[in-house]
Amino acid sequence: MATGKVLVTGASGYIAGFIIKALVADGWPVRGTIRNLARATEVRATLGLPNLELVACDLMSDAGWAEAMQGVEYVQHIASPIPAGEPKNPDDLIVPAREGALRALRFAHAAGVKRVVMTSSMAAIAYGHGNGHAPFTESDWSNINSLESYAYIKSKTLAERAARDWMAANGKPMEYVSINPAAVLGPVLGADFSTSLEVVKKLLDGALPGLPRLGFGVVDVRDVADLHVTAMTAPGLDGERFIAQGKFMWMREVAEVLNAGLGNQARRVPTRGLPDWLLKLLANFDATVKMVVPELGRSREASATHALERLGWRTRDEATIILDCAHSLIEKGLVKA
Repeated sequence: MATGKVLVTGASGYIAGFIIKALVADGWPVRGTIRNLARATEVRATLGLPNLELVACDLMSDAGWAEAMQGVEYVQHIASPIPAGEPKNPDDLIVPAREGALRALRFAHAAGVKRVVMTSSMAAIAYGHGNGHAPFTESDWSNINSLESYAYIKSKTLAERAARDWMAANGKPMEYVSINPAAVLGPVLGADFSTSLEVVKKLLDGALPGLPRLGFGVVDVRDVADLHVTAMTAPGLDGERFIAQGKFMWMREVAEVLNAGLGNQARRVPTRGLPDWLLKLLANFDATVKMVVPELGRSREASATHALERLGWRTRDEATIILDCAHSLIEKGLVKA
């Protein structure tokens, strides 16, 4: 039985939107934070929740946080900067991610919140280990001193480490759980979707002349939302960390799913490979492509066994995730297929 209010930070974001809808469906009263209340009407319309309570909070300012936490029993801290490309200064990502996490924890603790569930990432687990690593588990941490750890990797790793350190020193009796998703795909609610969906979008709209040797772990946004909601109230989870990832898929495999499942709507999806040198050339003109060049040929298998065994969680099959994502992008007019 849902009791007490849940605060969801970054309510305009992709994952946060599905968490809010899942919470409301379960009967929870929800309050969301956005940076600018001028977007409130748009956010409510996108979520289909005209009466959703929204307040203004910024990751880099104390203003509004105490008021946002009033009467709140649980916090879902989702807000964190996600870049379309590599920033000139890594601190543009690292500082808001870390300071925002600490700010959310500090104000939640002061308000007597029971538990904070924070969206971290596989970015905080699976980078800087070189090739040949066994499937990653929750005990792994990314090596931020590695050359392959670009700004986003550092921001997610440092934010989660800072949150855990703060909780160890100051957190009791409040509890903390992190969720670490891989590439989050699935349907979209509106135009404000995650950078991870750019892969499917670029394949559908023909932005890539071929299929580079890139891959990623796949997880459905609806299942990520369900894991956040389950982790909010399941007993005995303080300090837990849950990987949210299904199968690791190469871009070639994603393209095969699109071509097999979309018919003529997949006519722009490439079928041939793309040489590494050509992707590196394209990176000079596309910030998103530039960010993934270090990923060429690199596999990042991970195990979500812990979430399955502890919480009974699993994600949808990969073909369903990819095709639901593609159909949604097409239906919303975000891709001309």
